[in-house]
Formats: sequence, C-alpha cells, structure tokens
Amino acid sequence: MGIRVLKGGMLTTVQDLGRTGYQSQGFSVAGVMDVRSFKIANLLLDNPENEPVLEFTLIGPTLEFTSATIIAITGGDFQPTVNEEPVPMYTALYMNKGDILKFKSARTGSRGYIAFSSYLKVPVVMGSRCTNLKSKIGGFKGRKLQEGDYLNFRIKRRYLPFFLSRKLELDDVNEFEKDETVLRVVMGPQDDRFSKQGIETFLNSEYTVTSDFDRMGCRLEGPYIAPKESSDIISDGIAFGSIQVPSHGKPIILLADRQTTGGYAKIATVASVDIPKLVQRKTDHKIRFKPITVQEAQELYKKELKELDQMRKVIHKPCKEVLDCRLVAKRVSKLFDGANK
Repeated sequence: MGIRVLKGGMLTTVQDLGRTGYQSQGFSVAGVMDVRSFKIANLLLDNPENEPVLEFTLIGPTLEFTSATIIAITGGDFQPTVNEEPVPMYTALYMNKGDILKFKSARTGSRGYIAFSSYLKVPVVMGSRCTNLKSKIGGFKGRKLQEGDYLNFRIKRRYLPFFLSRKLELDDVNEFEKDETVLRVVMGPQDDRFSKQGIETFLNSEYTVTSDFDRMGCRLEGPYIAPKESSDIISDGIAFGSIQVPSHGKPIILLADRQTTGGYAKIATVASVDIPKLVQRKTDHKIRFKPITVQEAQELYKKELKELDQMRKVIHKPCKEVLDCRLVAKRVSKLFDGANK
C-alpha cells in the first residue's frame, strides 16, 4: 500500500516544515523550500499542516500507485499526467491502484509538491520526517528518491467530504512565469557593516539568479555591494532567507539546507511570505529588493494566514455539482419509494 518510484526525477525528496531545535548541534532545519505550496497541498486534502510531501526540482518523478489514495499537486507547473492524460494542479485527485503519475520538466517555476491523503510512512527523526541530504537523515533513507524505491502509506484514507469542491483558482503558477520579481526584505542584522553606497546599490540594482542555486542557497550576480571595511564577522546564526554578502560583494540568499552559522555580514533577510517567489526562480531570472519594516513583514504574514484560512473555507463549501447530485439522488429515492408502495 504505497507508491513505487519508476523515475526519481532530478531531485525528489520527502519534506515537511523542517527539523527545528537542533541548530545548536549543527543540524540544519531543512524542510520544504516553498512553504506556501506545501501548506496549500496539505490544505486541499485536510491533512495535518506538517504532514510530509514529496518535493521535486526542475524535472519531476514518475510514480506508480499500488493502492488507491487522493493526492494534490502544487508549486511550479511540471505538466502532470495520470495514465498519459493531463490532470489539473491545485485540485484533489483520486488515484486508483495501478495509476501512473508522470511529470515533465518545469514549464513554470522550479519546484513542485505532492501531498497524499494516506500519509507517507517514513520515520520521525528528531521530531521531523524531512530529508536532510547533507546529514543523510530523515525522509527515505536520508537521500533523494531513485528508480526502484518504494514508499509505504501509513493509513487507508480514500474519502474526503466535498470532494468536487477541492480545487483552487490561484495566480501562483502565473507568478512563477515572471522573469523578474521583487523581494521584500527587512534590513539587518548587520547592514551597519556596509557603506551608504553599498546599501543604495543593494536596494536599487537588478540582480540575476545564477546556476549556483540549490536547497542550501541562491547566489546572485550583479553590482558590487561595498562594505565599510570588511564583511567578515564573528560567526552567528542564520535564518531562512538571510542575505549574506561575502568579500566578493555579491549577495547569497540562504535557504532550507543552509548552514547553521556563518561568518559573513547579513545585509538583510527576505520576508517569509516572499521566499516562495524566490525558490521558484530559474537561472537568469531577475531579482530586485524592496525594504520593509519588521511590522510590515508581520502584517504580510498575518494576511497570508487569513488567505490560507479563506482557501480552507472555499474547499469545504459544497459546489453546485455536489448539490445537484444530492438533489437527483433525493428525487430518485422518492420515485423508488412511490413505486414500492
């Protein structure tokens, strides 16, 4: 009862929100790169918020289902098909035993997500089921998926109420198509290590995503960001979205598999609501930075939580097709009752 991996894709791993509480021991948080897409995938299936999913990058996997379940696909558009027929994203999809789910390379975005109503059966390691590739722990044997792997499900869950209404019309995929995006950032904590000209350069220049872009971080190419003297600091902790500027003066945005500490000054930190836009970029895409306050970042986060709550209400609202089916069933039942009298 589970899924068989026919093709692993470029980088497919089991991920959740990450392994927190162990950075002091040298273990990175890891977890999903695009938290928004992850949460929406689980939301569509009424899964627990931190239920693990499959995250894949640039080229998606091919999976065979050995038992029935329900899935939801979010993130970039990898042109998914079931038994060679196109299927929609951001929609609950019923998978039968023997169905084959395929993905192509990413048409938009660079990372995709699959949630499962039957829950992936992988061990909990230090409070998380996510894969830490560098430490080789968590997920499926601490590594990416490859041909021949088999993942079991933890439960049999093949029914969801309001099934036909479990779909969302979102602009996420269209957002991933844009070649340029603006990332809102909170300045600091070491922006005082940079000259006034360096700060102006950072905030008023266009930077390009390089091929040096993985789960650990995204290196950007663009104008030199000048420090006052040196960007070297005594190593301190690093947050998801911290923007380091080493001696070469080019920003590096640190992501899910980031190191736990670093000795380069951090000029700013990307607001959590904008990290999904960043991690769905591709090589040669353009990025600009816009400063906001901590309070503004918090308001944006609260707004996103309200949006997710509204999505939950939408998928729990019976759609017209469901109501029509219930009405027909009721009328048929009355006819049979009348015939039996």
